[in-house]
Amino acid sequence: MLEIMVNGCSGKMGQIVCDLVEQNENLVLKCGFDRNVTGEFAFPVFNRIEDIIEKPDVIIDFSVPIATFKILDYAVENHIPMVIATTGFTADEEKRIEEYSKQIPIFKSANMSYDIMIMKNLVQWLAPLLKDTDIEITETHHNRKIDSPSGTAQMLADSINHSLENKLHCEYNRHNRREKREKNEIGMNSIRGGNIVGEHVVQFFGEFETFELKHTSYSRNVFAEGALKAAHFLVKQSNGLYNMEDMFK
Repeated sequence: MLEIMVNGCSGKMGQIVCDLVEQNENLVLKCGFDRNVTGEFAFPVFNRIEDIIEKPDVIIDFSVPIATFKILDYAVENHIPMVIATTGFTADEEKRIEEYSKQIPIFKSANMSYDIMIMKNLVQWLAPLLKDTDIEITETHHNRKIDSPSGTAQMLADSINHSLENKLHCEYNRHNRREKREKNEIGMNSIRGGNIVGEHVVQFFGEFETFELKHTSYSRNVFAEGALKAAHFLVKQSNGLYNMEDMFK
């Protein structure tokens, strides 16, 4: 029986994770944590670290970066593995998470979808084959998403760049540029609107043809289910930083 704490339990993703945990007879929702506790819950929910009495087997974090680090301190102090599904971290914050992972097992992924992991591997394989094309990544999300580009779009771009010996750079804003597109850039485009869960398109534009990969999420449940699989995986691991590829090797 795996006992779980959900950080960000009042948010959309946090609520979905909580619902899936409560529906699973092999899981226990030990408690929730959220700086803005709204509504009624059938399990203990806290908004101050010092009030937490329960000690779960693992923490699942769907929140914002500032809240992630707040609960990370608690996780390290109590040596609790943590699944981080939050996005929008700066480069310095990413390095901080790596330092935390020397003290506890941490699973971190910008996207908890198995299909997205496949897409990541595909674009990494394709990029050297299509190295002379213009590469553009477009991501579309609901109008409440805060970070831009999405963590998934950045992950795809980083995978492409890694496979091309890090010779490219990401161009996030052409608005202030009055010049033609550079060959060594990855164009990053963000669209926000409505209630779309998430869509990512990677396009390789050649002179006479275009190769396109597209992934569309129709339900947030896929991310919550991925986070629960990650939790089962993580509690068996030693200290370190893990991701989707580690889980599905």
